[in-house]
Amino acid sequence: MNNETTQIINEGMWRNNTALVQLLGLCPLLAVSGTVINALGLGIATTLVLAGSNVTVSLIRNLVRPELRIPSFVLVIASFVTAVELLMQAFLYDLYLVLGIFIPLIVTNCVIIARAESFASKNNVGRSLLDGLSMGIGFTAVLLLLGAIREILGHGTLFAQAELMFGEGTEWLTITLFEDYRGFLLAILPPGAFLGLGLLIALKNVIDKRLAKRATQVVAAPVAMESSS
Repeated sequence: MNNETTQIINEGMWRNNTALVQLLGLCPLLAVSGTVINALGLGIATTLVLAGSNVTVSLIRNLVRPELRIPSFVLVIASFVTAVELLMQAFLYDLYLVLGIFIPLIVTNCVIIARAESFASKNNVGRSLLDGLSMGIGFTAVLLLLGAIREILGHGTLFAQAELMFGEGTEWLTITLFEDYRGFLLAILPPGAFLGLGLLIALKNVIDKRLAKRATQVVAAPVAMESSS
């Protein structure tokens, strides 16, 4: 894996994470992250649209006139969202009903048009696909982590209603962590989602500061040794 590939993956999944750094797509992130399964469904759908739209935009980037660039990108994104929506209606209908309006609203997710404009329109297909997947997986990871925190605190379970994603017969995947748990209402409500996301952002900032401090110490150590000698 070369440095360019590593940098793209690091940008999407950590350094420039759409949810923790760019703070884009927060409406569906906060609304749908009540359980892990809901978060996983929206995350996969968003990743598919990101990857597909990035690849398509990269393919047509030299064919579209500058004044038609943004409308063309929006049309591409809307086409992929429609395809994902139809696939969910066909194969994951119950999950589609739970996620509701937030699947078609992927069209308005700022991160998708932002990646199409700032990255895919300037790079080849391979890099654009990698960028779309990295950004999507980074967004999905935050969704899953926030969904797990909210589901554990709110319901005392993990992977509740797993059959919505994996089909009938997978109810055994649901893990009950606390028996006779009455739930923590704040975790289920929108304010709980904001608090949970805020804690995740704070945690990322702490980790980044420690990594930066460690990197500074590693760089400074040889300099100090040379000065002493």
